[in-house]
Formats: sequence, structure tokens, C-alpha cells
Amino acid sequence: ALIAYTQGAHLNQGVSSYKDSIQAEAENLGIDGRFGAGTPRISDGQLLFLQHMISKMRDDETGSRIGIVMNGSPLFTGGAGSGESEIRRWMLESDWVEAIVALPTDLFYNTGIQTYVWLLTNRKPEDRRGKVQLIDASGERFWKSMRKSLGSKRREIPEEARAEIVRIYAAFLNGESGQEEVSRVFDATDFGYREIRVERPLRLNFRVDDERLARLACQKPYARQDESDRVAVKAALRTIGDALFTNREVFEDVVSKALKAAGLKIGAPVRKAILAALSERDEQAEICTGKDGRSEPDTELRDHERVPQGEDWREYMKREVLPFVSDAWVDERYLDARDREVGRVGYEINFNRYFYKYVPPRPLEEIDAELKALEAEIAGILKEMTA
Repeated sequence: ALIAYTQGAHLNQGVSSYKDSIQAEAENLGIDGRFGAGTPRISDGQLLFLQHMISKMRDDETGSRIGIVMNGSPLFTGGAGSGESEIRRWMLESDWVEAIVALPTDLFYNTGIQTYVWLLTNRKPEDRRGKVQLIDASGERFWKSMRKSLGSKRREIPEEARAEIVRIYAAFLNGESGQEEVSRVFDATDFGYREIRVERPLRLNFRVDDERLARLACQKPYARQDESDRVAVKAALRTIGDALFTNREVFEDVVSKALKAAGLKIGAPVRKAILAALSERDEQAEICTGKDGRSEPDTELRDHERVPQGEDWREYMKREVLPFVSDAWVDERYLDARDREVGRVGYEINFNRYFYKYVPPRPLEEIDAELKALEAEIAGILKEMTA
């Protein structure tokens, strides 16, 4: 059975009017329903429709093949753990994606955007199992300009180019296929990665000076106190002097002694506000630790790394991160919702990454010579006009 549809190139992709019913089906039926793999953002329903088509595939000896034209969004929209990524993960791990063909731009009446043909099947031949073929048919060899445009449609794929695309697909070509590299075959897992959260320790210095005390007035827990209490707290803090502290525990102890000497008792929110106002990040300061003695992460330095699917994240950290930031560590509480392993699994298919061809810039000498020639030509024209 062949299911074919053109989607994404010319239709409104919004699904807001169906949001509640789609979400209800996804939650109630799960993977037994049409949308159990995930739900994308409501502004783009292409992957929802693709899931609907997959649900119609026949599960018999011949199975089904799906052909659908979509824009580039389903290839890469959504990070690890998002609805879009989970749908791609489901399709690729189920080994349904057979090939994706990038088409030329300006093929449709209402839009000139890049479009892609997705080919899916639940009965892959033996040599294609676990593999995905990407074909870049967007180059000039695959299209010709129309003599007269029809709206945004300025190009068409001639018969010989269509035959060439079919030949490349049928031959399952990997690498050089004629004039240039337009077809590559990947393992389905090549599009997967595991996103790990990389933390770095919080390092703060502390000082009591006019600038930092002014920041204290903006802290809500402090500002909610009576004016007399605010004045008393500031006066007590000024007794500390303007020495620079690079250890948070030491500074907390100094603050406690200053407040106690002034006969002041403050709650935890105000104490926290004092530390926040009087601190600044300092790479040379000592690491701030929690009650358990572990390094406290600095949320401003938090980063995420993509570990290729199948590679151990510990080895990745040793090779790619620790040589440059030796105090970094992985947050092992940042887990994938499905396999409960460290890091969230994501899938994306980036055509540019696989088919990009670097074109070196022209030499500066060549550009300079061309500019000088143009200047001379302009000067000659001006001379003739004024003669």
C-alpha cells in the first residue's frame, strides 16, 4: 500500500483548534494511539499528520510505504526531549525512515521554501535495515527555470532529473554518484545524540561597600522589613569593613557575628538576600559548597553538550570538556524520560551538516585588482563626460 501526501509546503500548519482532542488521545491511548510518540508545538502539525499516516500502515507481508512532502521543520525543530525530537526518535528507532530527499526551492505556487520528500516503510529490504538514505536533489542539475513563473513557482524538475533521483534512490548510492556527492547512507543511530548537562562550580567573593549595600535595597526580603530594621542591618554590616572575602562560609560567619553583636535576629530569607547583594562572581574565589559538602553549581555557567549516540558520556567529558574546564562535572540527575539514563536523548537530521561544501573566499589580491580596474573604468567614463 502506498500512502502519498503533500504537506507543509502550502498548508496552514496550525493545530490549535484540535489541541485538546489530540492531547487527550496522546495521554489516554499512549503508544497504542496515533500520537503516543509525542506532540509537537501547536504551530506546526506536520509531524502529527505523519504519525497519523504511520498509524494507517498495513501490518501484513507487503506492509506499506509512505511518501510525504514537508518543509524543513520536521528534520530538526525541537531539542532533546521535545515532542518533535521524540517523534523523530520513535520513527528512527522503529526503523521506518527509508530515505529523505531534499528538493529544489521555488517548486510550489504559494511558497519558495525548501521542501523534502520523506519515504517511510514498515517493510524495509534487508540491505536498508537500520539505514537511512539522504539525497540532496536541490542542486542545479535537478531543476530548470520555468519560462513563466506561476506565483512563487519558478522552477520545475524535468523528467530526466526525476529519473536520476529515482536511480540514485533505487541504487542505494552512498557517496559519489555522478558529478558530485548527492547521496549518503547513514545508520539510523547517527542522527541521535545524548544531551548532558555540564555544571561548573559557583565561585563568589563578598564585600561590604556602598555599591553592594545599594543593591541590598533592591532585595525584596530586605525591603519588606521596617525602616528601623533596615537601617540597623546596614549599620551592623558596615562594622565588617570593606575587606574582600573569597570564602562564603567565612563571610557568613562574619555576618552572623556582626548581626549578633548588634542584637539583631533575622530570618533565612533576609540572610539570603544579604549574601546575594554583597556577592559577585569571581573565578579566583573558593568554591561554594552545599550542606552535603558538594560543589554548588553556577547556573550562569551551566552548559549542555551533545554526546554522539553510542558513546559513553564519561569518555566524551574526558576528551571534549575537562581538558578546557577541569572543574566541570555532569549533572547525573538530568535523565532521559524514557530510558532513565544520564542525559536526554535527541534526534535531528541536519542536511547542511552532511552536504555542505566549503567554498573558499576569493584571494584579496584578486578582489583588490578587480576594484582597481573598476575605479579606472569609472575614472575613464567621468573623463569622457567632462571632456
